[in-house]
Amino acid sequence: MSVSIVESFSAEKLSPNPHLSLDIELNGHSLGDEADWENVISHAVGAAIASDRTCSRVASEVFVELVSNNRSQELNRDYRGKDKPTNVLSFPGVEPEDLDDAIAFSNAGGPPVPLGDLIIAVDLVLLEAAEQKKPVSHHFAHLIVHGVLHLLGHDHIEEDEAEAMEELERQILAQFDIPDPYREIV
Repeated sequence: MSVSIVESFSAEKLSPNPHLSLDIELNGHSLGDEADWENVISHAVGAAIASDRTCSRVASEVFVELVSNNRSQELNRDYRGKDKPTNVLSFPGVEPEDLDDAIAFSNAGGPPVPLGDLIIAVDLVLLEAAEQKKPVSHHFAHLIVHGVLHLLGHDHIEEDEAEAMEELERQILAQFDIPDPYREIV
């Protein structure tokens, strides 16, 4: 795994995945001292990609950026027509219908597959974790996994798609002993 992080972090701590190039831009944001955030990001991205047998074997690139709620709102308004911040935005580098061709091209000696960019609204993630009574690291990992699955072409527009995507998220997060993110909080 190749990792580039704007703030200096040791890539040695990160789970090795020789097929993934991961760039992380923190922009001075912090999610607190609860976890080793670059490690949470790399493991969540890696596990989500590993859930897709085809993508897990091909060189790929993912960019993760932590932003303010204002920046999230700007991007959400400009690209999705929704004038409010959102916890995670996924910008695929390859359209889902072209992903198989990009993978085949990469496997034939072409460049890595640019899976895309994830934009995370830090303050919104912190607020949601508190409201949902979840550890920030669990909620953050869930959003990373959710976003990467979007980059891999998963969606939740139709009910059956949503159920399949949620089940995949549960399976991936269970690898890290993270409880079902969709369970009701009592």
